[in-house]
Amino acid sequence: MLGEYRIEGRGAAEIAASVERAVGAGDLEPGQLLPPMRELATRLGVNPNTVAAAYRSLRDRGVIETAGRRGSRVRSRPATTPREQIRVEPRDGVRDLGDGNPDTALLPPLGEALAAAAALGAERPALYGTPEVSPELARRARAALDADGVPGGPVAVTSGSLDAVERVLAAHLRPGDAVAVEDPGWGSLLDLIPALGLRAVPVAIDDDGPLPGRVEEALRDGARALIVTCRAQNPTGAAIGAARARELRAVLGRHPHTLLIEDDHGHGIVDLPLHPLAGGTEHWALVRSVAKAYGPDLRLAVLTGDVVTLDRLRGRQRLGPGWVSHLLQDAVAWLWRTGAVDLAAVAASYGERRDALVRALRERGIAAHGRSGMNVWVPVSDETGAVARLLQAGWAVAPGARFRIASPPGVRLTVSALGADDIGPLADAFAAATEPMSAGRYG
Repeated sequence: MLGEYRIEGRGAAEIAASVERAVGAGDLEPGQLLPPMRELATRLGVNPNTVAAAYRSLRDRGVIETAGRRGSRVRSRPATTPREQIRVEPRDGVRDLGDGNPDTALLPPLGEALAAAAALGAERPALYGTPEVSPELARRARAALDADGVPGGPVAVTSGSLDAVERVLAAHLRPGDAVAVEDPGWGSLLDLIPALGLRAVPVAIDDDGPLPGRVEEALRDGARALIVTCRAQNPTGAAIGAARARELRAVLGRHPHTLLIEDDHGHGIVDLPLHPLAGGTEHWALVRSVAKAYGPDLRLAVLTGDVVTLDRLRGRQRLGPGWVSHLLQDAVAWLWRTGAVDLAAVAASYGERRDALVRALRERGIAAHGRSGMNVWVPVSDETGAVARLLQAGWAVAPGARFRIASPPGVRLTVSALGADDIGPLADAFAAATEPMSAGRYG
């Protein structure tokens, strides 16, 4: 069962640490079955309750999963092995389409914005007791949310989208709770959920976002939260349209106690309208990051939501970092105020490259998906083989395993590094490296 590795310890913390060290070192592999609690207790000479406490701690930290009589296993994707490690390192001469970064040529220079923020800070220093959110940033963020039909609510600022999602989940859920997530979906989110001791329930998607029937099934089976991507879904480019939004709002209306989290990370790089789902559940949040349009290193996202959720989030934030730097907040407010980024031009640039690649792949009989944003998702029959053959042909792409739970294999291509002259050669290389797959939903 455990090969040569022997779990050690007398107390629950020692036993848990022994298992976690083995998982981190690779001595216990993903999916490996752990000893039954009574058996391990006898072997270690401890009370079974001690082993039960150790296993519970490991489950809560996302290291193992328990399935009643079927026992406890190392998670197939433990929190100690993040999905970002599933990547291809491009060698010299290979074009990297797998890193998921925006086109740096479309990002604004930050020098003037930071200088303006520093000057404002010198005039009005942000000290202890200063409101957590810059008034101008909050005002401009709320106005943009209002224009997109997002329900009213307070505004908070976090260190990026994932920080916001983690804080919202922690405000309402407990270890062991189930969270419905898109599959394929954002790899970092799929890592975060088990790291919080939560259980991810995969929901299949198509080009319009989560399938309503699958969402209904997940919520009916006990999922306490639903996380969806409004536009520019990573990795597929899906975007929730008006008709799909109506269907999903109807589902949520039948489950009003669901915690809804909407990730609108594509705000600023897409030209499709937002169709928010918020309003039909008691607790909700909508998050907008500035990473894709203004720069990942700004580490800033704004969010709104119901009063209780935002109050819990901000209260816990005060006990940790306290606030996101006002220098960063004021720099972003300056970028917004001065129109430093031509958002329509950015959306058009990504759209032209993405649409051209999807069209070229489809002309070669390859079912590609990319309705919005900077990514194209291509189902393949042999994921490992496709990645290897494309690398040999000079193209590094992201393996779909980084983004999947139960959905079929695929690969993600980020168009940020592509020029018009690259589209044809890339599509030819892809056609040579893969077998045709039928179009349809992703899982």
